[in-house]
Amino acid sequence: MTATHVPGLPVIDDGWLISTNPATGEEAGRVPVADEKAVVAAVERAREAAVWWQGLGFDGRKTRLLRWRSLIVQRIEELAELVHKESGKPLADGTIEAVAAVEHLDWAARHAKKVLGPRRVRTRILVAEHSGHLEYQPYGVVGVIGPWNYPIVTPVGPISGALAAGNTIVFKPSEYTPIVGQWLADTFAEVVPEHPVLQAVHGLGDVGGALCRSGVNKVSFTGSTATAKKVMAACAENLVPVVLEAGGKDALIVDADADVNAAAEAAVWGAMTNAGQTCIGIERVYAVEPVYDRFVEAVVAKAGKLRTGEEIGPITMPKQLDIIRDHIEDALAKGGKAVLGGAEAVQAPFVAPTVLVDVPDDSAEIREETFGPTLTITRVRDADEAVQKANDTPYGLGGSVFGKKNAIRIARRLRSGMVAVNGTLTFVGMGNLPFGGVGESGFGRIHGEDGLREFARAKAITVRRGPSLLPAMTFERTPAQVQQIVKALRLLYGRKP
Repeated sequence: MTATHVPGLPVIDDGWLISTNPATGEEAGRVPVADEKAVVAAVERAREAAVWWQGLGFDGRKTRLLRWRSLIVQRIEELAELVHKESGKPLADGTIEAVAAVEHLDWAARHAKKVLGPRRVRTRILVAEHSGHLEYQPYGVVGVIGPWNYPIVTPVGPISGALAAGNTIVFKPSEYTPIVGQWLADTFAEVVPEHPVLQAVHGLGDVGGALCRSGVNKVSFTGSTATAKKVMAACAENLVPVVLEAGGKDALIVDADADVNAAAEAAVWGAMTNAGQTCIGIERVYAVEPVYDRFVEAVVAKAGKLRTGEEIGPITMPKQLDIIRDHIEDALAKGGKAVLGGAEAVQAPFVAPTVLVDVPDDSAEIREETFGPTLTITRVRDADEAVQKANDTPYGLGGSVFGKKNAIRIARRLRSGMVAVNGTLTFVGMGNLPFGGVGESGFGRIHGEDGLREFARAKAITVRRGPSLLPAMTFERTPAQVQQIVKALRLLYGRKP
């Protein structure tokens, strides 16, 4: 590396991807860069390993996944330290992220058999002589492209679901956090040494593109909306199905009967945790008029106590600093006011907590994903106006509502994949709930039963169990038998409900 190297910016040197801490520039580690041939070779190894992995059955895979879970728990401090060293994330945040990953891994391992196992389904009149059976079969090899902002919990979600379903994995971590990604692959290999069930390949965006075109059977991607569209286009060349978790511009609604202090505490956490680099982070608040002033005061008091370099870590991607600064300056130029922080809050590699009010709806700070520790608070007449403004975005990932009487009704009206009531981001901590968005936040789900089914194909099987009393699907049926079928249909379904 040269003396002019920007801390945190990935560097490729002589075939090695070098990862550095964005706050200090200290090297966190280096991994070999994979070319197209290496990616294809990894997929072929995974395809061979899939035969063995699938042959273990749900119980065999459960045992091994729970061993991996226990290993992560035993070495959780090591993992948190590695995340801190590579991304600058505070140690406590790294620890909590690993805890959430363990929850999703444990749930997927324990519930895959119940959710995906073979079952008999009730027959229907048209083919009453046949029994119906349903099972879910793994795709084979799943490519997982992970993000840098949550390099543990985010990839572990699809990895655990796909592995539990019987797939093998080729994992392309973000080039900003490859060392954490390699740690996950290495520790899995410690508990499953027999075959390369989970492999990591490293590099820049071209390696992700190669993975999409490598012959994998499905791709799970987490990242920006712009990159999600590129991933989908690459996968479309070979009709490879995808699950995409992209950007967000999540909103929090504070209703008139909300606990204002609790709402402020949750808003600050939702907006500022991980220095605001959270896809489901709260970037906008709509507070109804009766509680608006108290809410703003409480948020400023709580956010003002946070310190950069302590609770607020560095911005991981150096280029994001310019985006955050531009959004703040645009909001101020259009009439917004900074009640905490402001444009001067951007001091590379950190951004101090910034709270903005009176920001117009057409500003970048309202319309586009900022991905920094900033928060806009907007005064609204009532919850109806809050819902209208919250939904006025192409994104639809998560959200939050604080209130009592109408909070759940308001939550149902938000155009999003997840909503936390009287909390923020809490849905990510529940392994049995699906996670994903709508609109430009992507589609498909990870976590929970829906997340398990995302990585398995539904397969229907019918089995004849006797002669056909009312033969329908044969050229040998008679007109009289057709009439009998119609008569039976009218007896069962002809009456108005």
